[in-house]
Amino acid sequence: MTTLEGRHALITGAGRGIGAAIAERLADDGATVTVVGRSIATLKETAARLSSRVRANALVCDVTQPSEIAGVFDAARDAFGPISILVNNAGQAESASFLETTPDLWRRMLDVNLTGTFTCAQAALPDMLAAGGGRIVNVASTAGLRGYPYVAGYAAAKHGVVGLTRSLALEVAKRGITVNAVCPGYTDTDLVRESIARIVAKTGRTEAEALAALEKTNPQGRLVTPAEVADVVAWLCSDAASSITGQSIAVAGGEVM
Repeated sequence: MTTLEGRHALITGAGRGIGAAIAERLADDGATVTVVGRSIATLKETAARLSSRVRANALVCDVTQPSEIAGVFDAARDAFGPISILVNNAGQAESASFLETTPDLWRRMLDVNLTGTFTCAQAALPDMLAAGGGRIVNVASTAGLRGYPYVAGYAAAKHGVVGLTRSLALEVAKRGITVNAVCPGYTDTDLVRESIARIVAKTGRTEAEALAALEKTNPQGRLVTPAEVADVVAWLCSDAASSITGQSIAVAGGEVM
């Protein structure tokens, strides 16, 4: 018997990259999976791959819209029952110097990365409290553990996710629910490829030079893979991690210690 059989996992931002890798990994462990995001095409592709192994569904939602979150969580329950695992992976990164960070950019970073995590956790928590247990894993970033230049809004939001993780973990510690954060370094995803394109456009470096600059942040000299992040998430969702809560685990080759 696989470790997550009988558990319903909802993953946001699951159409591609880290989110899709997490959905694949939890399905490998037997979880029923609801993948959520803004692009129905990529979500359906992910759900189709999973459906050969487990029950899987794709639902469209913008995590900055509380009314959409409520509707999607209700639809997920109607399809597969109460949610026992929530992975808050939806996120967005935009760069600008501090003085060029507009109020709108600042709000976007907080709305997507922090408030979306808060609202989804509120939507999932009643199911876990009623069941007497559950898992919440928030995908933060090494930017939530240290500072980076030119991403003040993103870093502030991810620091907020770490603080939210710690506070909620303490609040539900006696209820059989664990709450943890996974903090990837630069990972081989579309988001990082977009960052490379911005570096090229703004600095005139070649793509190879821009990639090398990002790889240098990792003492192992490489990008993290989505599968490596997914493996950590899967472990945190398992019974083996029942005593692990309130932690922010860096998956970054030693960048943060």
